[in-house]
Amino acid sequence: MTTVNCFGDDKEYDFNALVEGLNRYLRLKATPIGMKRFRTVVDMEAVPRIRRPDPNEKLAMDQIVGQSRWIGYTLGITMDNLMGSQCGAVVGLHPLDKDFLSGERMHGVWYGTLKDSKAHQAAMTRASYGEFEALATSPLVSGRLDNPDICLFYMTPGQMITFINGLQHRNYKKYEFTCVGESACADSWGKALLTGEPCVSIPCYAERKFGGVQDDEMLVALPPSYLPATVKGLEELSKAGLRYPIPNHGIQKSPLDSIAKSYG
Repeated sequence: MTTVNCFGDDKEYDFNALVEGLNRYLRLKATPIGMKRFRTVVDMEAVPRIRRPDPNEKLAMDQIVGQSRWIGYTLGITMDNLMGSQCGAVVGLHPLDKDFLSGERMHGVWYGTLKDSKAHQAAMTRASYGEFEALATSPLVSGRLDNPDICLFYMTPGQMITFINGLQHRNYKKYEFTCVGESACADSWGKALLTGEPCVSIPCYAERKFGGVQDDEMLVALPPSYLPATVKGLEELSKAGLRYPIPNHGIQKSPLDSIAKSYG
């Protein structure tokens, strides 16, 4: 039986078909993964073939996500596995304590004054704290997280705008994405876990250094409920000749012939 996710969604999704559709229209290079929080450690440890990190190693959330998308691990953690409040607070496993809010750790590193560092910490979007004590990440097609809270897709900018075009094909909405700077996970999985909305980010230095994010990659995080309509939207765009990869028409030739193929 499909379990409910943090947004109350208990629908059963065919992630194999959805990922196959995204690969067909976007040619994804990275493994799409799911992220799900659990109210108890026992619930998390019931996930099939779940791995636990070495308890002597303190990891960044970037590394947890990276191990799932690059190695294919189904990985389960608690706050004890994370390197500090910066990682735990974003996903709702750690409260907003003095250490997190002070900005002292980033003062003189990322920001020139303590005031700037405090402002950055306050600006970070974070999942709510208190409901969950464990979290797991896993490739979507593994089927081990039967109904993740959110899905993560790493894409090039060209893939990302095509994905958003598919997302907006029906029930159009203008999306506004944020950029907190360093700690950009607050703009992606932190914000998506809090709002239940699609969230796009430019992954930060830490995600690239520790999580294996490539130089040309962006990240979208969103609940699985958005995926069926997005894949259908990509199919309809393809029928209209709007496909990825986007062919370069040239900067000196009139676009009218090309436009006529899609617009008539």
